[in-house]
Amino acid sequence: MSWAGRSATEIAAAVRQGKVAAAAVAEDHLRAIAERDPRVGAFRAVRERAIKEAEDVQDRRDLSELPLAGVPVAVKDNLEVAGEPMRAGSAATSAEPKTADHETVARLRAAGAVVIGLTNVPELTLVGFGDSVYGTVRNPWDTARTAGGSSSGSAAAVAAGMVPLALGNDGMGSLRIPAACCGVPALKPGTGLVPAPTDDWRGLSENGPIAANIPDLALMLSVLAGDPSLAEAWRSGRRTEPSRPPLRSVWADDEAVWEPPPPKNGPEPFDLRVAYAPQPLPVGAPMDGEFRSAVRGAAETLRQAGHTVVERTNRFPAWLATATMAAWLARAAESAAPHDPHALERRSRALARAGRVLNRLGANGDRGRDRWRGYGADQWFGDADVLVTPALAAIPPKAERWGERGFVRNALVNVRYASATGAWNMCGWPAMAVPVATHSSGLPIAVQLIAPPGGEPHLLGLAAQLQTAHPPIRPPGFSS
Repeated sequence: MSWAGRSATEIAAAVRQGKVAAAAVAEDHLRAIAERDPRVGAFRAVRERAIKEAEDVQDRRDLSELPLAGVPVAVKDNLEVAGEPMRAGSAATSAEPKTADHETVARLRAAGAVVIGLTNVPELTLVGFGDSVYGTVRNPWDTARTAGGSSSGSAAAVAAGMVPLALGNDGMGSLRIPAACCGVPALKPGTGLVPAPTDDWRGLSENGPIAANIPDLALMLSVLAGDPSLAEAWRSGRRTEPSRPPLRSVWADDEAVWEPPPPKNGPEPFDLRVAYAPQPLPVGAPMDGEFRSAVRGAAETLRQAGHTVVERTNRFPAWLATATMAAWLARAAESAAPHDPHALERRSRALARAGRVLNRLGANGDRGRDRWRGYGADQWFGDADVLVTPALAAIPPKAERWGERGFVRNALVNVRYASATGAWNMCGWPAMAVPVATHSSGLPIAVQLIAPPGGEPHLLGLAAQLQTAHPPIRPPGFSS
């Protein structure tokens, strides 16, 4: 029996209890990658040394306390991993190995996780596609289509069952977009919860987890945030202290105590104010009809779960869309600036050139971002606890070498299909993608859940209820 395809929670428990060796788990996942990745292209580098590192986990004196004991994790190739080059999808970056882990990688290792490989991204993580000089990441649901981006390989690796968990980051939707494309959940934390990438796009980008199921996602988030109370937040929609004192029973003698029963396997009922907006994009921006229907279906699922649900018809203001695109291009210019332009792809040079022009004109999106972050997002969001919207506006485009094309082609395709996520980077609010349905094209459909700052537990709780009603499935050909 292979451990590839099993949940992170199940793997960690088995390793802690001595039912399987961490090295055997790593070997199973390396075999799965060797078998499946040629069809997907999720990994830039696969780490055979992961077996030795798994053996080191097995020898740790605190093995029985490790929340991710022996769990294989894939890391997006714009985060530092000690002993490995960080290429960020570009031939212009250094091939020298990094000397230390990024803090998020260090936290995963401290929790017992084993870094199994580094995942492919578009050059400098600038777009919502998955192609670079290191290959093209293909969608496991339809290998003719992109896996999204920029956490392309991370989402594809989880969807194809090559790893139970992956680490990525989200600058304008770079976790939620590929997760929605590939039919797996992912969460962009709010500002300050998880250590940000070294190049955090001036606070727009956050590191976060991708997993096949919500309990695993919550567990990984708790490790990344250094907050154990988040690990069980999916059950009740709130932080749960890992060791609460026993409660005294009103029916017993003073000395007697009532021990709370063990938690159930499913999420608990709780009541939130949930708004849903099937078409939040500015007037004139199209939205796939099946995606709108999926939002309505998710809202009905949450209503039946006991939440107060209302529809919202307000749409993003046009100035926010303009500011979001300007901020994206300005950050592209800054990310490209340290590198030799002759070593960059045509797409990256074009995006950076547009960003430099906007910076010179003082039109880099900063004023719009300050307006949205300061009061616009709060006014637009209203009094709901959580908002449900589509995660994408259209199905993923073809998996092609978009990096060899210019500004207009890349910008138009990127904006047309992946325009529903960037607003929440502009204000730093937590947001996540949750698959709930299947499109007539055969591709998955995900909804996006958004909450005000501190609302990650609400997102996890609602996502668990949605996943209970709409159980996750593997792409055809990757189910075993």
